[in-house]
Amino acid sequence: MTDGKEDPAVFTTTCLPSDQRLLATVTNAYLGTRVYRDILHVNGVYNGAVGDTHRADVPSPLSVRMTVPGADSLAETFSLNTQTGTFSHVLQSTSYTATHQIYAHHSLVHLMAFSITIRRSAHTGQPITVELRTPFVPKSQDLDLYQGLDFQGAHYVYGTTLVPEVEGGPRPTVHMLWTPVPQALTLCGEEWEQSWEFLTAVAESEEEVKRSYSEGLALIASGSLYSSHTRAWDALWRGCCIDLDGPLPLRQALYGCLYYLLSAIPPRDNPGFLFHGISPGGLSNGTRGEDYWGHVFWDQDTWVFPNILLFYPEAARAILEYRIRMLEGALRNAEEQGYKQGAKFPWESAATGQEVCPEDIYGAQEIHITGDVLMAFEQYYYTTQDQKLFREDGGWKLVVAVAQYWCSRMVWSEEEQWVPFLCTLSLPPGVMPPDEYHYQVDNSAYTNALARRSLRFAADIAQDLLIPVPEEWVECANKVKVPFDMEKKYHPEYDGYSPGERVKQADVVLLGFPLMHPMSPEVRRNDLETYEPVTELNGPAMTWSMFAVGWLELKEMQRAQSQLNKCFSNITEPFKIWVENSDGSGAVNFLTGMGGFLQAVLFGYTGFRITKTSLLFNPSCPDDVHKLKVTGVSYLGNKLKFTITKEEIRIKVTESPLDPPALPLEAVLEESGQRFPLGEGTVTTLHDPG
Repeated sequence: MTDGKEDPAVFTTTCLPSDQRLLATVTNAYLGTRVYRDILHVNGVYNGAVGDTHRADVPSPLSVRMTVPGADSLAETFSLNTQTGTFSHVLQSTSYTATHQIYAHHSLVHLMAFSITIRRSAHTGQPITVELRTPFVPKSQDLDLYQGLDFQGAHYVYGTTLVPEVEGGPRPTVHMLWTPVPQALTLCGEEWEQSWEFLTAVAESEEEVKRSYSEGLALIASGSLYSSHTRAWDALWRGCCIDLDGPLPLRQALYGCLYYLLSAIPPRDNPGFLFHGISPGGLSNGTRGEDYWGHVFWDQDTWVFPNILLFYPEAARAILEYRIRMLEGALRNAEEQGYKQGAKFPWESAATGQEVCPEDIYGAQEIHITGDVLMAFEQYYYTTQDQKLFREDGGWKLVVAVAQYWCSRMVWSEEEQWVPFLCTLSLPPGVMPPDEYHYQVDNSAYTNALARRSLRFAADIAQDLLIPVPEEWVECANKVKVPFDMEKKYHPEYDGYSPGERVKQADVVLLGFPLMHPMSPEVRRNDLETYEPVTELNGPAMTWSMFAVGWLELKEMQRAQSQLNKCFSNITEPFKIWVENSDGSGAVNFLTGMGGFLQAVLFGYTGFRITKTSLLFNPSCPDDVHKLKVTGVSYLGNKLKFTITKEEIRIKVTESPLDPPALPLEAVLEESGQRFPLGEGTVTTLHDPG
């Protein structure tokens, strides 16, 4: 699929952005940095107590700039190749090319690397020298570092974080080996080409860091370090891609979003570490005072997770396993808020699962996070039917704890004959919905609808696991109040909301998607029309994606496109880095906004909906998108490829594992009931999807 000659997966510029926050990032699930930055971060390594805890700054040996002293007429380019996970800096003259490549190894996640290659294009007989400038100093404000003995030519430091997250808690240890970086490299007069490779290995034990560094050296010796990295990315893209015949900026945005999100997930085979979740700015950001300090929010579960789940259920499971490991902290949070039963997941989570939000009001009142977490478990279960996660690996304990928490928050209202969240029962009073302009409200529509969904899923999976369902779960689910105005036929954001009040971000519109709260098309339209004009234009980037999904559901293509177009003001040049707010403020690189944008295409254009019994699809592509291809959709152990045009949908099952056997699939036309078996390798064509 092409739109002109420009490759939509490669972002190239001759000038770096003046704002250093907007530089490209190179990360894997364990290590990450912004190019040319003097610090890197390690997944799960935080320093500081409670609200001060943040991603620990680790000094980065990769912060190297390549220059050629005294050279005239050099052409200079900087490129991010999203297909290979590589950032490149190229200096080119009439007689030679010098290339600097930086990457976080995707399969060997304890390794980051850079290389310098000098190649002659004309035989001048003169030596060619490039200088390497770096601010690197092996010191950190967050780690008590000590110098160890050199190992296989590498320098070695190690140390622990200074302050644990909670009193008496663990202080992670960081071990780092790196190849010494010379001040200059020279291609001798008789040489045509030479490459130099530099390794950085980081791990939480001496044994692991030395093993990883040795493995990297062996790959360098065999000439396959970089190729093993690009092979891993190639395999990742083969199993997951969204592409379309349409505007180049849209295609570039999709490749950028997928690259940054895929950079954050564990490799499919033997990740070799415990995954500690995805924060709004990823591993490239999160030091003290920036990008929410690397904490994990609902951003992970609601905005990023569905995209990952639909392509890579194994990586999605790792996200859920992080929440399971944090369950003890969530149980303690609920207890500290005065609830004898259940788990309250923290608004901001780090290493323990206890609340680390610096501002008490969010941790106390944005209780919808608990339902957001369980909704991810529900989506995973209905996509994979993986009962082992719940029977053996802690998932059921989490489900029970969430259900108990919702029941403990509810009180019967004799006046309304509903089960509302009354402010008199909160500690402190009230709840805060996703719209953070309002707090201490009663009966947040989103929060209450999410509680209902949590309890119904808890009852459903209990039946699947042959576990008796507590009557309280069913009763509370059936009676919890979701505010609705019978006269205006829309959902007030909370009890007492007046139409026209300003809203910070997507809130009630989330009832339609992703909650799929039952409502008529008329009510869905009224919700969209009520909240669209009063939602903060410069609010968080993911908001307009959800309005776009709503209009796509209603087949209002122009209105959907106008909402999705607003997202482009959050995408910065040249490396498609997202900022949280369109005025440039907030978190960078904002994975949450990317997750919302991908959902607008992956769930909006296709109409995909994950339900208890099926994966629904109902395409609605705008006029300027002539063909949409979604490769690698995972459902019940199968892999599928969807090709959608205005005239037809083609579905191909590209993979059906034999051990265990995947469940057989069929496509069913909802109106006629006509059924089409889907067999591996065959293409099924459904005509006139619109």
